[in-house]
Amino acid sequence: MITSTRKIILRANALYLGIASVAAFLLLDLRGIMFGAGPVAQVVAAAPYAAIGFVEAHGLAFIIAVLLWNAQPVRYAHLTGAAVMTLLGVSNLVFWPLFTTTGMTAAGVLLTSGHLGFALAQLLAASGPRARAAA
Repeated sequence: MITSTRKIILRANALYLGIASVAAFLLLDLRGIMFGAGPVAQVVAAAPYAAIGFVEAHGLAFIIAVLLWNAQPVRYAHLTGAAVMTLLGVSNLVFWPLFTTTGMTAAGVLLTSGHLGFALAQLLAASGPRARAAA
């Protein structure tokens, strides 16, 4: 795989992760925690300290998106992207009842598919000849 394609994979992954994390934070986390509205509200009402997990997860996802956006298209960057997206996708599958309980099954399918799809793309990019970092 050529270097420019690897860079596109890193940037597309970063864009997806960044948009998803900001949207989840603003539309789900903040809305549910601060205003008691939306799907997250029922989870936080039952377990108020669960809020920290939502905020940390989506905050860290945004930070990782920034790192992936700025990463050089080298093997370790793709393996990092693959590991992050695999963790997120598998976590969604393991905790799938959260999506069904909150009525967010469609969003869960879309997000989990995106996470696992990018994990595969990152693994493919990492499996080719080693790309050199820009000097």
